[in-house]
Amino acid sequence: MLRNPHGLATAVTVLLGVDVFLCLLSAGTEGWLLADPLAAAEAFAGIEAGGLALPAFAFALTGIATAVVFLIWFHRVRQNAGVFAPDSQTRTEGWAIGAWFIPLANLWIPRQIAVEVWRASRRDPSAADGARELTLLNSWWTCFVVGVVLDRLSSSLYDQAETLDALTTAATWSLAGYGFIVAAGVLAILFVRRLTSMQHTRATGMLSAAK
Repeated sequence: MLRNPHGLATAVTVLLGVDVFLCLLSAGTEGWLLADPLAAAEAFAGIEAGGLALPAFAFALTGIATAVVFLIWFHRVRQNAGVFAPDSQTRTEGWAIGAWFIPLANLWIPRQIAVEVWRASRRDPSAADGARELTLLNSWWTCFVVGVVLDRLSSSLYDQAETLDALTTAATWSLAGYGFIVAAGVLAILFVRRLTSMQHTRATGMLSAAK
């Protein structure tokens, strides 16, 4: 049975917009640290710790909410894909959620599922991919993966930093990570809206054909 993903898509896009805004605030903090080494030294000593941590803390909280709603939306569009073109789906619906929690495999399996859902949701699921058809999906996924990797790297560098130079290096990598995460957030909004629209068009076509 087809299920309407529009409400979830709207919630996801709103939450992603909030995430992008908070991520930009956190990136501004990193940029300030790089621009003012003295302030960076004070922050590293804990003088500014509370104020500097606030944007990152808020970003983490909204990030959790976004992840939960996104997974529900992703599972729903996967369910619909199973109705549109069941033979095109190589993994069961449960993978649409479970794949995200498998270390390392979560760097490519969710993308594979997204590609299969995308193909099933277009007018002709069996057609070959058009030129640059998957550009949006691939761009989103690339920015997301790079952003996650840089975030983990910068966190590790922060944990090991014992000098101002080391702190600056960590902030530089963190700022780069924020850049990719912001890009991934914007592209994710476009991806969610586009895929939801494709499923709406596909469902409308199926209903019209059935009459």
